[in-house]
Amino acid sequence: MSSGREFADDSKEGLRVRGFLHQPDVSEGDCMVLTHGAGSNCNAPLLVALADAFCASGVTVLRCDLLFRQRRPQGPPPRGSAERDQQGLRAAVASIRQDSSRMFLGGHSYGGRQASMLAAAEPGLVDRLLLLSYPLHPPERPAELRTAHFPSLQTPAFFVQGRKDGFGSIEEVSAALGLIPARTELLPVTGAGHELVAKKTRDAVVRQIVESFRAFLI
Repeated sequence: MSSGREFADDSKEGLRVRGFLHQPDVSEGDCMVLTHGAGSNCNAPLLVALADAFCASGVTVLRCDLLFRQRRPQGPPPRGSAERDQQGLRAAVASIRQDSSRMFLGGHSYGGRQASMLAAAEPGLVDRLLLLSYPLHPPERPAELRTAHFPSLQTPAFFVQGRKDGFGSIEEVSAALGLIPARTELLPVTGAGHELVAKKTRDAVVRQIVESFRAFLI
């Protein structure tokens, strides 16, 4: 069972922020917003495990539902929802931002893509990105790259990609990172597909992500 408590904020320009807030007993002052992929929600096991682990390390974490998921409990985001989902992430960041603290933004697949697009459009909004299973292209359509915003990305970004991910191989993601002018790092996860973790590997992978991301902050 997660240690997070239900969180709601309707004060940010009419945009609803909904999710679960994980607050450490002893905070380092750092804050993180985590969100989900196109077919999931903020209760995805990967997000819950990451939020608990980052919280245990002293980071305040909000795992939140994107606006499209707040409107429809199941199914993929409808066409044209990306801009509103990015506005929702901006509102989530504002909801938990603390004075003089570092702010991190991350997400799995579609959520990570929206986080990176928001950061590219608004340099300085957050201090670091955590991009889990970035959907570089649709499966079996490697020419349809989702990298148009990469040359505008000024925020340091930490990528985590499974070695069996059909949305982008390690080699493809490594090549795409060359388009980003900011500092980047890629953590490959052996044996993992787009879901990134399985029940038997979750603890080890989550620990590796948290430790590697914290090293990336230095």
